[in-house]
Amino acid sequence: MKRLQAFKFQLRPNGQQECDMRRFAGACRFVFNKSLAWQNENHEAGNKYLPYVKMAAWLVEWKTTPETQWLKEAPSQPLQQALKDLERAYKNFFQKRASFPRFKKRGQSDAFRYPQGVKLDQENNRISLPKLGWISYRNSRQVVGEVKNVTVSQSCGKWYVSIQTEYEVAESVHTSTSLVGLDAGVAKLATLSDGTIFDPVNSFKTHQKKLAKLQREMSRKVKFSNNWKKAKRKVQNLHSRIGNIRRDYLHKVSTTISKNHAMIVIEDLKVANMSKSAAGTVKQPGRNVRAKSGLNRSILDQGWYELRRQLEYKQRWRGGQVLAINPAYTSQKCACCGHTTKENRRSQSQFECLECGYTENADINGARNILAAGHAALACGEMAALGHSMKQDPPRGELDFGLNAVGILALKGEEDVKDTILREPTTVGEMLSEEFLKPLNITQAKLGEALNLSRPRIAEIISGKRRISIEEAVMLAALFETDSDFWINVQASHDRWEARQLMAQKTSVKPLTALLAR
Repeated sequence: MKRLQAFKFQLRPNGQQECDMRRFAGACRFVFNKSLAWQNENHEAGNKYLPYVKMAAWLVEWKTTPETQWLKEAPSQPLQQALKDLERAYKNFFQKRASFPRFKKRGQSDAFRYPQGVKLDQENNRISLPKLGWISYRNSRQVVGEVKNVTVSQSCGKWYVSIQTEYEVAESVHTSTSLVGLDAGVAKLATLSDGTIFDPVNSFKTHQKKLAKLQREMSRKVKFSNNWKKAKRKVQNLHSRIGNIRRDYLHKVSTTISKNHAMIVIEDLKVANMSKSAAGTVKQPGRNVRAKSGLNRSILDQGWYELRRQLEYKQRWRGGQVLAINPAYTSQKCACCGHTTKENRRSQSQFECLECGYTENADINGARNILAAGHAALACGEMAALGHSMKQDPPRGELDFGLNAVGILALKGEEDVKDTILREPTTVGEMLSEEFLKPLNITQAKLGEALNLSRPRIAEIISGKRRISIEEAVMLAALFETDSDFWINVQASHDRWEARQLMAQKTSVKPLTALLAR
């Protein structure tokens, strides 16, 4: 299996090389903007969009025109790549993945790309680029694989090189076999269903006052003066620092989660919709605009989508999986009994079910609901794989990394749902939850009657607040017709010999088949 990976380093060019890189980036920007303008004129004339092959002929013409002969000074391949970037932008627009291509502004995202002709000398920390020669770079890690292309970019007055390589790797199998639900938030960046909490770094909030001060200083300068440019550079550097702090922290969090869990269930959050402005229009002004603006800043400061992106590719590399589920009502639903109402959430941090009295941290309760929704999707065969570590048609109820899906198996042919119960759930709580029992038309009241357990006791077992006793393990084993050792190993470390003795007595618990027949 081939893997593409990028390695980014800071360049250390001399004065002439930096001047040349600015000229090359400007030439690529000119080619992109001029081609976009010609495409717009062509469209206004009633003609169809022209592909890259047609646009490449324009580039040859511009190099021979006296007004644009200076394009010959730039390397030809980066100019061609600029045309390919425009072609890709049009394709993304036609396929409704992006907005209509826009003109590029000087000083914003200045970059150019070499598809070939690059030499890399890692021993001496230098790289050779066409028409630039050898440039030293700040080496921080070893580049592995065959170099496919190199992108030179500028940010906050500094130049960087991104080296994309391709190399062969073995098919990955995740070392863990656990599933976990992840609830993203503002007060807590990420809360896992096992109780792990990752606090937010809030890099923008930490530097907000300093940023406002620098922006005020810049607004007092004469625009485009040298002092204005110095002030602008300070603002840019602070923005870059804020982004770097956030990105670094998200990498640490995503790596920790990815290493310890084979399957991560997250909410399919639409961050763009959640962070829309509440200002409204002149005719219909919005309400609580200031409060909504503060919430939007807090949401965007967390980097939820970046966290999801990192989890997806890291799980793909490790042989794990990320599953996104519908986020509806995950914060209002009781993870114990399934009762859903907004009154269950008493405050931002506290959840108390009005139906069964179950109390828990609201974020942990939400993470458990997310995990339960992931189990339901897996059990119903609705797995929409974001990675490529699983086979196209995995065995029914079991993933490639040896993890049993909990819940009801996907049915085939004339199978009855009552005949398709998995015999090996992951936890006791999952087997006793409403998510598992509902498709079987069994209520927790029926289950409690069969097990001689009260609803509060069942709620405590599901939430993990109390461990099951040996007698309860035997009753569960008899009900679900499984080995009692499984229940004991999952929930507690009890005396197996005593459990086997009780099991041999065949405790008077109606099996699940009898309960289903009622």
